[in-house]
Amino acid sequence: MGDGTDAGASIDGPAVEAAVAAFLRAIGEDPTRQGLARTPARVAEASRELLGGIGVDPVPALRAGRFAIPLVPDGTYPVASGTTQPAADASGDVPLTGPDQPVLLRGARFRSMCEHHLLPFTGTISLAYVPGDDIVGFGRLHDLVETVTTRLTLQERIGDDIVDALMAGLDARGALAVIDAVHGCVSLRGSRQEHGDAVTVAARGVLARPESRHEVMALIAAGPVPAGADATSDGTRVRGRFRPS
Repeated sequence: MGDGTDAGASIDGPAVEAAVAAFLRAIGEDPTRQGLARTPARVAEASRELLGGIGVDPVPALRAGRFAIPLVPDGTYPVASGTTQPAADASGDVPLTGPDQPVLLRGARFRSMCEHHLLPFTGTISLAYVPGDDIVGFGRLHDLVETVTTRLTLQERIGDDIVDALMAGLDARGALAVIDAVHGCVSLRGSRQEHGDAVTVAARGVLARPESRHEVMALIAAGPVPAGADATSDGTRVRGRFRPS
């Protein structure tokens, strides 16, 4: 799962197989008939992938992957001469971010399992954090999403788990998660509302403040900025310095 943890290590495969076979019998099916004979084993294998985050703490992986934001000798963030844009370091690389600049991952797709009905829900997660002294690679953010969604959970809890992990694992100044999902327990049963998305927001630190939260959520809603563009159609600048309120 990106942290050296064996996905599904907590899952007892033989016990899952026995439970699935018992469930099939309980609903009036024959688990030995053709078509179902391998179903218990298939479900056990799928559970290792779909529920592999059970019991996994995402914070240690974030701590292990963090690295300091490059600073110049006077302790400020380096910018290119005459601009407000990041300056390349000696290797030619441009740092991902600087003090007060949010790091944003938009539209990461996920699937999870509702703990109420054991039915799937799927959607997208956009997350952001304002760094303290350290940042982390984007792959670690995808690992974070994978860890907290591959378990029996609720959409609201996923958001809380993400922002709490970012605050604890990166010593971030603020964190925010916006989740948009369609739930099987709503679309497949009960009211069977196939087209209703559920949207939840979780925020901590400086990103819990209304102005800062609004600015980052506007970036999430805006979609990709065309290459080379620095303004919207009405002339509003979309580049520049984010200043937590």
